[in-house]
Amino acid sequence: MRHLYKNAIAKLKTYQYKHINARLILWVAGLTILGINIIASARPEEPSFYKKQIFGFMAGLAGMVIIALFDYHFVLKFYWLIFIVNVGLLLAVRFAGASHMGAKRWIEFGNGSLQIQPSEFSKIFIILFFAKFLYMHKDKINSFKIVAASIVFIVAPLILIYKQPDLSTSIVIILLFCVIMFIAGISYKWIFGVIAVMIPVCIILVYMLMQPNQKILEEYQFNRIVGFFDEDNEDAQKIRWQQDNAEMAIGSGGLWGKGLNNDSEDSVKNGNYIPEPQTDFIFAIAGEELGFVGTTAIIIMLLLIVFECFYTGAHAPDLAGRIICCGIGGYIGIQSFINICVVTNMVPNTGLPLPFVSYGLSSLLSSFAGIGFVINVGLQRAGRQRLNTI
Repeated sequence: MRHLYKNAIAKLKTYQYKHINARLILWVAGLTILGINIIASARPEEPSFYKKQIFGFMAGLAGMVIIALFDYHFVLKFYWLIFIVNVGLLLAVRFAGASHMGAKRWIEFGNGSLQIQPSEFSKIFIILFFAKFLYMHKDKINSFKIVAASIVFIVAPLILIYKQPDLSTSIVIILLFCVIMFIAGISYKWIFGVIAVMIPVCIILVYMLMQPNQKILEEYQFNRIVGFFDEDNEDAQKIRWQQDNAEMAIGSGGLWGKGLNNDSEDSVKNGNYIPEPQTDFIFAIAGEELGFVGTTAIIIMLLLIVFECFYTGAHAPDLAGRIICCGIGGYIGIQSFINICVVTNMVPNTGLPLPFVSYGLSSLLSSFAGIGFVINVGLQRAGRQRLNTI
């Protein structure tokens, strides 16, 4: 035990603390604090929401610091355990999870007083697993064996998440997998080959979805997609109700917004026209109460976080570090883009939290964990000479 302690201290002394990314910590902390204030304004009658988010913020910061100081190379040694835990948690949801609003996505503890959503942590587990797996096979990344194995390893958690059902997270994971494979150095031959295959597959899929009594999507998922395009349909108008109100809320905020915790009678939020405003549609509350300036600030901070992740990845000491940083940055960027597009009525409605802003401990803690790994990689960044040889 004493030997392990000495080794840990010796390893910590090798970190290049001058490279700690204070900017990334500042953007993440600032965005989370802003999110807490918006949550408090979105649900003033339920103080437990923002109080839990404050707890998540403090726990996330503590976890981020611990992860930042815990050598990611050591963590990646247990990549198979990470994969097993990931699939195990998703299986636990499948067979013993809690259901809410027709979806089974949570594991409850203490008679429901505490819930975790494994699909949120699954994104981090997937990034860590592939960081090690692809690093070990970096010289054979374009071989059929490694590409096929990678697809098999991503399909297992993907199916379990899709069956919850959680189509939105499934889409994020597919796009995240594409980012990871690209960063790992997959050949453009594979990329163009996949595109060539996916075009006819998508055409066939759309045709099958248009058939009566299709079984590919859940009924509510199918209605959301159809409702987005069929504006003249009465049922479609009911489906688009939340998005239409969110769009109206953002537009009514003007340049500076109506102010947090306002009591304006013409407020979309105060009229309860946006159900569960503290979660997936928190950006609409920001638009109404903080206006164009507030929403622009949120977007800029998200972009800065993504940039810092990719910048750290560009200076990572190895491929595993690059995949971790770019994977985390890709996940935050993809999920933020989809969430904002949904709220602004640009794509069909799908439930995804806005990273660091939306209410939800699982989303917040997993995001902070991801940032912790990015900072960890930054502390071990490659020197200029070594960087050119990677």
